[in-house]
Amino acid sequence: MSEKKELKVLNLILKQKYFDAIARGQKVQEFREVKPTTIKKLLQLDKDGYEVVDEAGNAQPIQYDAIRFFVGYNQDRDSMLVEVTGAYCEIFVDENDKPIEYSVTNPTTGKEEYCVAEQVVYNLGKILELNVKAETKHVKQ
Repeated sequence: MSEKKELKVLNLILKQKYFDAIARGQKVQEFREVKPTTIKKLLQLDKDGYEVVDEAGNAQPIQYDAIRFFVGYNQDRDSMLVEVTGAYCEIFVDENDKPIEYSVTNPTTGKEEYCVAEQVVYNLGKILELNVKAETKHVKQ
């Protein structure tokens, strides 16, 4: 007998129009900007809290099996669980094709640190669960 693997799930909030587009199969990627407030949720970090990078210097996203999307913040809201087929990081560049950097104060050390503006791109697969409230019925399959 095989044991059912526990899925590693990322929970995200989005607007109804994006939820509907994913449910209809029209939106097949989700983009999330990496910010100091979201870095622990999106990127692999080493023991010192710095991004884990590959040989080319690209940050490595946390490998999630699925994303649970919620519409807004109300308790009674539409939600769906969608398979993640892959994820990668993209660095934002300026008009000269140079990475955009910004500074933040490290809350632990109090020192100013420089960060590269980037986002994680999630490739979406099949819908594993779809929970639509009866009164919304926005999603037309």
